Amino acid sequence: MANSKRQLFLKRRLRVRNKLRKVNVGLARLSVHRSSKNISVQLIDDVNGVTLASASTLEKDLGLVGKNNVEAATKIGVTIAERAKKAGISEAQFDRGGFLFHGRIKALADAAREGGLKI
Repeated sequence: MANSKRQLFLKRRLRVRNKLRKVNVGLARLSVHRSSKNISVQLIDDVNGVTLASASTLEKDLGLVGKNNVEAATKIGVTIAERAKKAGISEAQFDRGGFLFHGRIKALADAAREGGLKI
C-alpha cells in the first residue's frame, strides 16, 4: 500500500527527532517549520522545555511577511544566529523536521552557520 505524502513526512520527522534524541549532549535544538507562505525557526532547550530564541517571516520588523523563498530563509537564518548569540548559544543541533535538506531549509542552515551558529 502506498503511503501518502503526509504519512511519509511524519515518518521522516520521527526518524530525525529520534536520531537527535540519541545523540543529544545537552545542546539546544534548532527546529525549522516551513509552510507554503512562511518559514519559522526556534532554538529549543529540550531539558527545560523552553524556547530560547525564535525568528519567523511573520515578524513585521523583518519585512518578510508572507514570503517563503530562499532569500527570506537566508534572512531568517542570519536573524536566528544573531538572536542565539544574544541568548548565549553558540552551538545547536539542526532539526529539519520532516522537510528535505535542500532549497529553503538548506539556505536557512547555511545562513545560520555563516552567522556564527555552529550546527
